[in-house]
Amino acid sequence: MTLLEVRGLRVSYGRLEVLHGVDVNVDEGKIVCVLGANAAGKTTLIKAILGLSPVSGGTITFRGERIDGMRPNQIIRRGFAVVPENAQVFEELSVLENLKMGLYVKLQEVDFAACADKMFALYPVLGERRNQNAGLLSGGERQMLAVARALISDPAVLIMDSPSMGLAPRFVKQQFETIRQLNADSGVTVMVVEQNANMALALSHSGYVLQNGEIALAGPSQDLLNDDHLRRAYLA
Repeated sequence: MTLLEVRGLRVSYGRLEVLHGVDVNVDEGKIVCVLGANAAGKTTLIKAILGLSPVSGGTITFRGERIDGMRPNQIIRRGFAVVPENAQVFEELSVLENLKMGLYVKLQEVDFAACADKMFALYPVLGERRNQNAGLLSGGERQMLAVARALISDPAVLIMDSPSMGLAPRFVKQQFETIRQLNADSGVTVMVVEQNANMALALSHSGYVLQNGEIALAGPSQDLLNDDHLRRAYLA
C-alpha cells in the first residue's frame, strides 16, 4: 500500500525551478532510496515533503491526505522523523537531552525513560554516554544519536539524508545494516537519500535517480543494480 505519494512535484526558488514534475511512491513497510549527484534536487525533495520548501506545482499525499501546503510541525505530527545530513545533533546538550528533543511533539504522551532504554538497547554505546554532551561524541556516535533521536518517536516514515556522509567505511556498513534490521524488525518505512548508490540500492526495495531536478531512472532496486547500462550511466 502506498504510504507517501509525490505527484508532478515542482519546487521553485524565485524564478529558478529546482524540481520539474517529480513522481515518487513510498510503499508502507518498504525502504526506498533516492539517488543523485550534488545539486540533483535530493535535499529539495526532502524539504518539500516536510513543508520546508515552497511547492509550486503537483501534490504530496500521506495516507491519502494532501500535506503539501501544511506547516512543518503539522507534517511531523503525522508520523515523520528525519535524520539530517552530517549527523546534526545538539552539541551542547547531553545524549539524553538530544533524545528528548526527538520526542518533543509527544513528550507528554509517552514514558521517556522507557523510550530512551529502547534506543540504548539498539545503540549500547549511547547508553554508556547518556550524560555526556553530544559535542564530545565521535562522528560514528553522532550518527547513531541522530538516528536514535529520530526513531524514538516511533515514526511511520523515517527520512534519512545522506546517512553515510562523513563516516568511515566500517561505520557506513554498520549504518546500512542497522537500517535494514530496523525495517525488518519494526516494519518502519524508510526513505534514504544517498550518493552511495551501490549500498543504497543493495539495502532498498526500490530506487529513484534524480538528475537535474527530474527522475531519470526508477524501478526495483535489484533491477537498477543489475542493469549494466544504467550502472555505467548513473551508478558508477
